[in-house]
Amino acid sequence: PSPELGGKGRMTFLGFKVFDAELYAPEGNYSPAAPFALKLTYLRSFKGKQIAESSVKEIRRLGGVSDAQLAKWQAQMEAIFPSVTPGQSITGVRTGSGHAEFYLGNRKLGTITDPAFTKKFFSIWLGGNTRNPQLRAKLVGSGS
Repeated sequence: PSPELGGKGRMTFLGFKVFDAELYAPEGNYSPAAPFALKLTYLRSFKGKQIAESSVKEIRRLGGVSDAQLAKWQAQMEAIFPSVTPGQSITGVRTGSGHAEFYLGNRKLGTITDPAFTKKFFSIWLGGNTRNPQLRAKLVGSGS
């Protein structure tokens, strides 16, 4: 409902530009329990499998998920995430029902309906234990 840009920032790793991130939320106000969209515009080429593997690695680092559950989520992500080239965007949407929908541009790629996945996946960038707190602050605001 009425999504507005809440914040944006750039992810770099070892000096390499990885992606630009934009967070959209109702009236621009992010809440992890409400609908929002996180758009990642890639600045390098990545295979879909690499994106899924990197996501699993970060979810494992955050903790609280069994290896069996991670394997299931990885298979689901590998089936959804396409390979990307610089300038392409994948947008993840947290729906009102807690599902995660993924889009390449305006084309829907797929949905993962497990609310636990949705919470852990978006925590990679938006959670309090993110690897990149500076990017999180730019996306959600330092007060969140």
